[in-house]
Amino acid sequence: MKIDAKNRNDHSQKKEQFAVLTKYINELAEAEVFGEWVVDRKNDGSPEHPIQFPFVNFSRVSEAFVEDFYKFSESHLEYELQQYGDILERNGLKWDNALMRRADVENLDEQVILALMMGAIRAERFCDGALLGFFEDGYMLKWLKRLKEIDTK
Repeated sequence: MKIDAKNRNDHSQKKEQFAVLTKYINELAEAEVFGEWVVDRKNDGSPEHPIQFPFVNFSRVSEAFVEDFYKFSESHLEYELQQYGDILERNGLKWDNALMRRADVENLDEQVILALMMGAIRAERFCDGALLGFFEDGYMLKWLKRLKEIDTK
């Protein structure tokens, strides 16, 4: 279901509609670790002992946030977050690590902020550690703060 900006903005007038996500602001701001790389140093690469590819073991708060984000996305189809790449492009952005980081969030509405978050989360499926970078570099926190700002307008 496609919604126009007016209807989306009317929807955003509901108080604290992003609370299920913005509740993570303090935890993310205080977190020292969002995840750790797991690197196989035990196996030698032989057929009997193949080396496991490195992967990120995300922290509890990172995992919980992603789970809640997916639940939010599934219960708020009006944001069309399954089309996050299209949303970004319509707003002069691309699903690109550097371009997403340079986005001027102060001038973006909630749909675009949510699309940035979805893009960061989905990037992990294609590039191990991509999401970890968005957490560690403070972008996920920055986007959540923008949602909080939108919620309190």
